[in-house]
Amino acid sequence: MNFDELDAKMRVYEQSIDQVILPDMYMVARLDGNRFTRLTKEICKFEAPFDIRFRDMMVETVKALMNYGFRVVYGYTESDEISLLFHPEENTFGRKVRKYNSILAGVASASFSMNLGQQAIFDCRMVPLTNLRVVQDYYRWRQEDAHRNSLNSHCYWMLRKQGKNVTEATKMLEGQSVAYKNEILFQNGINYDDLPSWQKRGIGVYWDTFEKKGFNPVTGKEETALRRMLKVDEELPLRDEYSEFVVERLENSMKEG
Repeated sequence: MNFDELDAKMRVYEQSIDQVILPDMYMVARLDGNRFTRLTKEICKFEAPFDIRFRDMMVETVKALMNYGFRVVYGYTESDEISLLFHPEENTFGRKVRKYNSILAGVASASFSMNLGQQAIFDCRMVPLTNLRVVQDYYRWRQEDAHRNSLNSHCYWMLRKQGKNVTEATKMLEGQSVAYKNEILFQNGINYDDLPSWQKRGIGVYWDTFEKKGFNPVTGKEETALRRMLKVDEELPLRDEYSEFVVERLENSMKEG
């Protein structure tokens, strides 16, 4: 058997379980930190419930993913997760799921590890979404998750810092309403509404056009040029406004081509 015959034979096995996302589907990649609870709380001892250093490393990881070469129009991060929305015409690698999963997880792991100074691992799953409404629902879901996690985390760590152990703090919050959690924070000097928006809503990263001044050596004059750069948004809107915000990111990407 020559090489060409052997190559053709073995590639069948390699590609036997390939999945492809259909061209009329929207694509989102969701990445999560693997074993990040131990990494953040035990090894690196980041400030709980939120640490600016960790936040900034997650944002830099989103930027690395969006700059890699895929047509990503919107990145969203909350806690240790990232959701990337692709341009509807993204077609790299024929939209093979294994390619996106492996490359995106690798880029995220490498970027975060370099910024952290030690190994950190992300996993990735591709999420095919049937229409624009489901895309909106997906991001509403992740933002609501951010809000719930934020409220729970602030309550839990407030109790822990008051001397409650893991079991006691968990039991005190189990089954309690949002109103109850807001009230115990308020009674301890924390107005949840006044906390930074990025802690409650997550952070968005998207392409925007900026004016940049520079010197033109040909004309000998200072000129202004337009540059396409990533914008980090820590003041995301809520609910219906957020749904429209996500749609705008897609619409803007379609206008730009």
